[in-house]
Amino acid sequence: MSSHEMMEKEEIFSKILRAGRRTYFFDVRATKAGDYYLTITESKKFTNDDGSFHYKKHKIYLYKEDFAEFEEILGEMTNYIINEKGEEVISERHQKDFKRDDYTDSDMDSSESSTDSFTDVDFDDI
Repeated sequence: MSSHEMMEKEEIFSKILRAGRRTYFFDVRATKAGDYYLTITESKKFTNDDGSFHYKKHKIYLYKEDFAEFEEILGEMTNYIINEKGEEVISERHQKDFKRDDYTDSDMDSSESSTDSFTDVDFDDI
């Protein structure tokens, strides 16, 4: 293993954010010169038809000289989204869940039991 690969593996400080099928890894790493930089990795789980799964990963390297501008632009972009659309998540999936919550037992056909209206969900697929 080259020294670059060894330095890439050395994690000084790490945090993990799990968000459904996505996981974000924030890792402080050391350069050869002993300075620190940040890697942000998005890992997304995909399930194959046969039930097996794989992950796709995307990585960003962020160096100290870019921190201030990166933080400023990230803040500007996230504030823009919140100001324009609010904090509520709006997506087709969430809208379907909301509609299901509005569905009451009185709306169902009397011959259908309340458990017949639910879908069997495998949480590994979510």
